[in-house]
Amino acid sequence: MSDFPFDAIGLDLDGTLLDTKADLAAAVNHALADGGYQQVPGEKVEGLIGGGAKVMLARAIEAQGGSMAEEDFRPLYKTLLRYYSQHNAVHTQPFPGVIETLDELAAMDVKLAVVTNKFEGFAAEILEQLDLTDRFVTLIGGDSLGKDADGNFRAKPAADPVLTAMERCGSRRLAFVGDSTYDVMAARAAGVPVVAAGYGYCDKPAQDLGADAVIDSFDALIPALRGLA
Repeated sequence: MSDFPFDAIGLDLDGTLLDTKADLAAAVNHALADGGYQQVPGEKVEGLIGGGAKVMLARAIEAQGGSMAEEDFRPLYKTLLRYYSQHNAVHTQPFPGVIETLDELAAMDVKLAVVTNKFEGFAAEILEQLDLTDRFVTLIGGDSLGKDADGNFRAKPAADPVLTAMERCGSRRLAFVGDSTYDVMAARAAGVPVVAAGYGYCDKPAQDLGADAVIDSFDALIPALRGLA
């Protein structure tokens, strides 16, 4: 019987499992060009990621002093989604160490769940194209759980998607892994330990995210999780 301290792991997608930066940047810049805005340089893309495509585009437009009025923003958001639906796995790949670590976790009978703010359909397409789908018990996207009473998606930083991952995995002891304040806040709200992916698209220095541990590469995950026991 395994002495591993967790029976399930929840994993963020962008910046944690997968390096999606190039494809996200292409989609955002396509929408920005359609609206007459300047392109976002590659070195600034990581600072926009987190919270889903809508938040990413909004940050890019606001940084240029653009209009966030619904009639101006919504068409560009639709343009982004349309482009990304056709180009979401052109450059996207797992980070180094991901496949080997997932194999090791599976060998210990640890159940795995993807919890992302990316729309479930996009996340499912990407995982399928990368032949990763069967590794996960469940996929919970930013739109998977519907909206709350205020009309907001029940997504990170809310606890809902993490708690749902626990339920679907039949977990009594889940840890979460992510690269943003949204991930840490969701884990904290759900009352589960959290590891920060310091190699990802962190919206602040990884050590300042408030996680229980920080890893500099995915292959450091299992030792970090053992250290949380």
